[in-house]
Amino acid sequence: MRVCSIASGSSGNCIYIGDENTNILIDAGISRKRIVDGLASIGVAPEDIDGIFVTHEHSDHIQGINMMVKMFDTPVYATAGTLDAIRFKDKKGVISLQHLFEVHPDENINIGTLNITPFSISHDAADPVCYTVEHGKKKVSMATDLGFYNEYIVEHLSGSDVLLIEANHDISMLESGSYPYHLKCRILSEYGHLSNEASGSLICKLIDKKLKHVFLAHLSKENNYPELAYQAVKCQIWEEMGINELPFNMAVANRDKPSELVVL
Repeated sequence: MRVCSIASGSSGNCIYIGDENTNILIDAGISRKRIVDGLASIGVAPEDIDGIFVTHEHSDHIQGINMMVKMFDTPVYATAGTLDAIRFKDKKGVISLQHLFEVHPDENINIGTLNITPFSISHDAADPVCYTVEHGKKKVSMATDLGFYNEYIVEHLSGSDVLLIEANHDISMLESGSYPYHLKCRILSEYGHLSNEASGSLICKLIDKKLKHVFLAHLSKENNYPELAYQAVKCQIWEEMGINELPFNMAVANRDKPSELVVL
């Protein structure tokens, strides 16, 4: 399996996961050009994408879907509520029903050689999910845009080789920043986003011998810094587990360019 975060952050998200036979995207929240350029950097043609799996309908997750469908006839997979929201936002009617495929939380979908499982999350969207992707004994999981995590989410993420985990904000930066009060409350709520510390605590529950790579994802441009997120998560892991040298590779997913390509 190959994994690459093409873009990750509050301004746009797109993750590539694939193997020698099957290629998918999780979200397409950046322009078609940036998606195509990002795929080209890892040797994947856009017409070879077998599907876009959407987490939810916010613009930083669906911005590029219309043009991917229009230019490459790419299928789109999402929950019923998310599909309805995508169609509502498609004012020009680019996406027809033949492009849309409904998924259901906790029900596996086989696309080529990949097994994809959506699971429900808490976020202020119509019907949001995140995904795990498996091929044989290899597993890649992502969890972003979740206001909190619980044992259900931990169970889905467990046993992963690669994790993409939200580390959205530093709480102090958010609380003292320029966002209006209602937006701060939304981000800090159970329908908002995980802080750096919450991200670290979640990762603590997922550390095992199988875990090789962790990407800290969906950082806020206004309320976080890559270096801060990295150190805060590392400190949280140390505080909870006493681990100073991480037993896996950890990096912050880039906002404006593809991150490291991980090959399993």
